[in-house]
Amino acid sequence: MVSLAHSVAFRGVEACLVEVQCSLAPGLPGFSIVGLPDKAVSEAKERVRAALACMAIAFPSKKVTINLSPADLPKEGSHFDLPIAVSLLAALDIIPRDITQSVVALGELSLDGKIVPVTGALPAAMTAAAEGYGLLCPEPCGKEAAWVSDARVIAAKTLGDVVRHFSGQVPISPAQPGEVPASPLTRDLSEVKGQERAKRALEIAAAGRHHLIFVGTPGSGKSMLAQRLPGILPPMTAMEALETSMIHSIAGELDEGGISRDRPFRDPHHTSSMAAIIGGGRMAKPGEVSLAHNGVLFMDEFPEYQRNVLETLRQPVETGEVMVSRANAHVRYPCRFMLVAAANPCKCGYLSDPERACARVPYCGADYLGRISGPLMDRFDLRVDVPPVTYTDLDLPANGEKSAMIAARVAAARAVQQQRFDGRSDMRTNADAEGEALEEIATPDAEGRDLLLRAAERFNLSARGYHRVMRVARTIADLDQSERVQRPHVAEAISFRLASATDA
Repeated sequence: MVSLAHSVAFRGVEACLVEVQCSLAPGLPGFSIVGLPDKAVSEAKERVRAALACMAIAFPSKKVTINLSPADLPKEGSHFDLPIAVSLLAALDIIPRDITQSVVALGELSLDGKIVPVTGALPAAMTAAAEGYGLLCPEPCGKEAAWVSDARVIAAKTLGDVVRHFSGQVPISPAQPGEVPASPLTRDLSEVKGQERAKRALEIAAAGRHHLIFVGTPGSGKSMLAQRLPGILPPMTAMEALETSMIHSIAGELDEGGISRDRPFRDPHHTSSMAAIIGGGRMAKPGEVSLAHNGVLFMDEFPEYQRNVLETLRQPVETGEVMVSRANAHVRYPCRFMLVAAANPCKCGYLSDPERACARVPYCGADYLGRISGPLMDRFDLRVDVPPVTYTDLDLPANGEKSAMIAARVAAARAVQQQRFDGRSDMRTNADAEGEALEEIATPDAEGRDLLLRAAERFNLSARGYHRVMRVARTIADLDQSERVQRPHVAEAISFRLASATDA
């Protein structure tokens, strides 16, 4: 007789259901696992054997065969330990067979029977709920998985607790969803002295999820401004938190016992590889663009990234998703993020300062920013020159607007967009609008339309650039709580499209 349990195999953020079958047959004692397991799954038999011995359960003197079905789906990871142990315990009639068939289990076993946390509990709970099953997982993963209310989540500390629960001796209470407290704001925009235009650009970018690039001399405050962007972003909605947390769960970055509503802020180093930024590796793991989903990807020293890394950003920035293709996997990850880049105007960094600039001015600026291709630069909605701050400005007290005040305006603009795109899964902010929807919401009045057409002709805007100006103008109108896009909104949007330093 074959006993059954269930687990999952991960394909991107999707958790595919796997049936764990256990057969005890007469013959020479042995323990084999079939069904395309990798090395970590094959080693599960030793961990399971040791865990049973620690519980004083004699390993059967029979031929034990574990089949992971479907057999053509690659099985990777140590989370198959627990479902294998559960199916074996059911085959030994230690726990009821009918109960194990209705549970999706995942967890790694230590040699003393403790259940070690694993990645992917949240996607596993989604699959369990879709199939009408419960979820059995390690105790630290319970708060994360319990966010899926349609699945009954049992979080156990040890294999012994699992046996006592399923046998009815000591039932385990269902896990409750946990939420990580919001991080306290330690960086405020009021600390940035001067740079009013850059602060305005940050506010517009935050309100409409627009991509932004800062260009300025070293020490002008580009990184300081970008690091204060999370303080003006609204918290994620429940759906956004769930989407983002599924990616972080797969990557093993949910380690605080629950889900956070804080928007991700990722700032990889400029030496990062393509696999680190876009995703990849042997198991096609998500990269920084996906880990920044619904948040911010800050790329400092933007021209210093490898050229192939920069060029691979084009499609994720435009479409909001990325396909990671490897020999053994083709995985699609969502990556709807806000790209904030910072760059010096040239290699020496002092293109605009005659006293400090190198001898190759202005050619050094053209060569340096030329590392950013035209098509990639065209995808930035806002381009901002960040001039150096004078010593007299640094000596002044910090009297700028607090981040909380700016965040209130951003939240109000986001609320308008949420109402505007209610019922549309493909659009959440103005940056997502395209086609007829963009024409409907962002077509300016007669004066604004005339200005936009003249600017497009005068500055030879591409079709993409033309539409991005419309989106930014719509966001500026939302910040002004204006129903129509008017000429001043269009004029400000155009001014951020035509920064002189980025056109050098």
